[in-house]
Amino acid sequence: MFDKTTDFSADKFTPTTWEPAKKKAQFAKQFIRFIEADFPRRQFTHAFHQRLALTFGHIAHVNRHLFYDAFFTSTEGKLHFLRQILQCPCYGDPAFTYSDVERALQSWLLQSGVLAKYEAAFVKGEEN
Repeated sequence: MFDKTTDFSADKFTPTTWEPAKKKAQFAKQFIRFIEADFPRRQFTHAFHQRLALTFGHIAHVNRHLFYDAFFTSTEGKLHFLRQILQCPCYGDPAFTYSDVERALQSWLLQSGVLAKYEAAFVKGEEN
């Protein structure tokens, strides 16, 4: 259902009390582009960090630079991030949370092969 970026359209998500479903779809697409581009710092904007910090249990990562350094400067960190995404229970009502987006992104991540790519790179000792 969520194989590619174009599958993440507003009609697939529930609007929240404060944001339309279109914003949820935009975040999902930005999330995928960020991962597919190998987590570039230039794409880790203030706005993207603010939304990401409120999803997948990342609430403790309120400092954008520390968040980025914790997860995206090494293959090991990227693996930890991806695994955390997949292990998140995605709590909440989609009318008040991004839980529907979280579940959709988990589905995409499982189908994309991204995790396997980073696991293979980690085993080979490749550092990014």
